[in-house]
Amino acid sequence: MDEVFGGSFTQQEPIPEAGIAAAVAVMRHGRLHRYNTVGDEIAETVLLEQEFAAYVGAKYCLAVASGGYAMATALRAVGVKPSDRVLTNAFTLAPVPGAIAAVGAVPVFVGVTRSLVLDLEDLAAKADQGSVLLLSHMRGHLCDMERLMEICDAAGITVIEDCAHTMGAAWKGKPSGTWGKVGCYSCQTYKHMNSGEGGLFVTDDAEVAARAIMYSGSYMLYERHLAGPPKETFETIRFETPNISGRMDNLRAAILRPQLEDLATQCTRWNERYLTLETGLRGAAGLTVIERQEQETFVGSSIQFLLEDWQAADVQMLVGRCAARGVELKWFGNAEPVGFTSRYDSWRYVDAPAMPQSDRVLAGIIDMRVPLTFSLDDCAMIARIIREEAERISTPAT
Repeated sequence: MDEVFGGSFTQQEPIPEAGIAAAVAVMRHGRLHRYNTVGDEIAETVLLEQEFAAYVGAKYCLAVASGGYAMATALRAVGVKPSDRVLTNAFTLAPVPGAIAAVGAVPVFVGVTRSLVLDLEDLAAKADQGSVLLLSHMRGHLCDMERLMEICDAAGITVIEDCAHTMGAAWKGKPSGTWGKVGCYSCQTYKHMNSGEGGLFVTDDAEVAARAIMYSGSYMLYERHLAGPPKETFETIRFETPNISGRMDNLRAAILRPQLEDLATQCTRWNERYLTLETGLRGAAGLTVIERQEQETFVGSSIQFLLEDWQAADVQMLVGRCAARGVELKWFGNAEPVGFTSRYDSWRYVDAPAMPQSDRVLAGIIDMRVPLTFSLDDCAMIARIIREEAERISTPAT
């Protein structure tokens, strides 16, 4: 009889006890707003910013309401104006082009390779079409960041990194989010630290940090940002920068700080599960595993594989058969967006030309979450189920 998996693909681990205790303490004293402190108290939000800046090795950090807010703020802070064209990934999630649209700018999509990273040849070809690249490290895959920065530096392109799926990841030992001008991270429930919603913004650029702090709604309380630049940086910026409030509160920061302390351990646990799945899927008929590059330190909180040149009906059959056995797969090749899956031609507020090479890749991308609530045995079973169903469809009985 066929195995059926009984676990949940959306169930996260509980918040650490230390985070629960810290959150309760904040609720008991009632000072949830980041600027509501007494005496020499340092707000939980400030402590999180200092600790996260140290974790990634950035000079400055700002805690905000969401990863999407971090990206839109980054675009504003580096000078993107309405009608500007901003380069970004064709393979990404809706908040990335959404952040570009939120500031009135226009996304220009760059292709995706079979390794699910930004196509650097396409980037070089389009380098004259925008002065900013909002780079999505989509589903935790890092491209050759040295080569990307060479292309962008030569063309005068400012790089903002969307690290929603790469908190804890690195290229050649340099953390994601520290290669470009700004790194933006998400703390939404399905990311590597969970506060329901939340985001973090890092940069080494004092003026960019100052603008972001003012945009976030600091009023004239910017000196309380101990992970921000010196007060002199704000001298002119404070009068020129509108308040577009998007602060993180102390409750979410209190929940996140213990998770940051445990992040390295959690990343190791994710990769154990990822590698168990990858091993189980490798060599399955009709299925292509995404090979990771040796320069990449990744965090396997999700896994992807390709069904190259499969007919749409067969892909849908695989997704349906796996679902019947308890395994939730998401397909990025659907003609219409489903749930969080979508593609560059789904966002009809953008007049995007067709990208045939990327379309072929997108048509075969299958994606699956890897919650830490799964055991290694769970992962081995899930891989067996996917493998069995893929092989049944690829090699039907005669």
